[in-house]
Amino acid sequence: MTSAGPGPAPAGLRLAPDAATRLLGDGTPVVTGGSPTRVLRLTAAGARQVRAWFSGTPVGDAAAARTLARRLLDAGIAHPVPAPGGGPAAADVTVVIPVKDRAAELARCLAGLRDGGAGYRAGYRVIVVDDRSDDGDAVAKAAAGHGATVIRRPVNGGPGAARNTGLAAASTPFVAFLDSDCVPRPGWLDGLLPHFSDPAVGAAAPRIVPHESGPGWLARYEGASSTLDMGARPSVVRPGARVSYVPGAALVVRRSAAGEGFAGGMYVGEDVDFVWRMAGAGWTVRYEPSAVMGHDHRVTFRAWFSRRADYGTSAAELEERHPGAVRPLYASWWTIGAWTALLSGRPVTAAAVTGTATALLARRLSAVTGERWPLPRDLPASVRDSCCPGDGNSERKRPPSGAAWKLAARLAGGGTAAAGRPLGSALSRTWWPLAIPAAAVFPRLRLPVAALVLAPPLLDWADRRPPLDPVRYTAARLLDDAAYSVGVWQGCLRRRVLRPLIPVLGSRPDGVR
Repeated sequence: MTSAGPGPAPAGLRLAPDAATRLLGDGTPVVTGGSPTRVLRLTAAGARQVRAWFSGTPVGDAAAARTLARRLLDAGIAHPVPAPGGGPAAADVTVVIPVKDRAAELARCLAGLRDGGAGYRAGYRVIVVDDRSDDGDAVAKAAAGHGATVIRRPVNGGPGAARNTGLAAASTPFVAFLDSDCVPRPGWLDGLLPHFSDPAVGAAAPRIVPHESGPGWLARYEGASSTLDMGARPSVVRPGARVSYVPGAALVVRRSAAGEGFAGGMYVGEDVDFVWRMAGAGWTVRYEPSAVMGHDHRVTFRAWFSRRADYGTSAAELEERHPGAVRPLYASWWTIGAWTALLSGRPVTAAAVTGTATALLARRLSAVTGERWPLPRDLPASVRDSCCPGDGNSERKRPPSGAAWKLAARLAGGGTAAAGRPLGSALSRTWWPLAIPAAAVFPRLRLPVAALVLAPPLLDWADRRPPLDPVRYTAARLLDDAAYSVGVWQGCLRRRVLRPLIPVLGSRPDGVR
């Protein structure tokens, strides 16, 4: 994987704030957002610049402004707004489709490229890599019927190896990887190419949605909660971000950023590893939900459950390749202490732990916001004058704005409350082989364990409002988690590692800058 330095954002780029971004004003302005949360201190001029960008003004030519814009983009506080028609042309792209058998699906994918995109009309080349199909003639016939070039591998190496074969054969500066069960929709490529007008962007991925809505409960669940669908919000992609990975089923890459491509010998999780290595080398990976790719989801129970378990088996190898990136839970000791007290029936202790964590974080944040700690926002004049002596400058007499406390309450207090969701997911996705026997042996654990396990799917249902009632959605989500967990444990036993089962507790980068 080749390395890259991000450099300043390109002039002319337009930015949009992330849905969670907040720009806080009186006193020293700060902007907060991203995942993990960042708190950036701004100058007054910087704050005016950020407000202008968020109102639609493009990034100017000044080096300082472009550097600030890059910090916002890298933190996930802001996202680029792709300019229609910008970036490379479709003729600069080679489409690579790995396939093993599935000739009918391949023909449908190729027809979608021809009819649904600007592809063939714009002159891009399509390479089909036959990964040693049992019926190679059927694959060759489907490809020939749509004018695609076929490269036949002598041995089966999995999708990553097949993509690498196509990558090596491509001569264009960009390569679009598509799986044969994808069904391209109009504009899918047009929505991704503008991202590459930023030289720091090494890859961009569309949103993957079901090609057709099936009538069964599993099809409806997949339509609302597929592991291939990263949601409706754009994001930078890297470990720890809101979108931590994108699938290789549909991915456009800058050839110079791809290096030798996907890791050899990985049959599952090779796309996650590829994206993480690209991000680790300094390239930016973008998820762009306005570009949509149809996909033929697995909706029969056996195939669906088996595939979920396969995904889980990749956790052990991914954790070995990217230490600390694949853990069931990330939480501070404060959060764990508060939840331990709460689940032990000590709500007052839990509140005290959270309050202490909030106060200490407010103290740290006050250094960023320029406030005096621990003073509240509104002070009597006598107290204000004694603690904030003036020098003839009315600004110096102004009482603290309270921004540090508001941020601390949101990050520490709100974060502790929200931690119940990932804690419940960790129980159902990884630890249920231990949690369920423990709840059976210790009756006082039954209600807390049940509440934590049921909370995430019910909250997801409330967020998504899928065309499925909450009972069946919850059951499907728990089956989904159980299948993934089976794979995680299988992978750990096979590779004799435990790290994918162990949480990361303690201090993590808190994003205060």
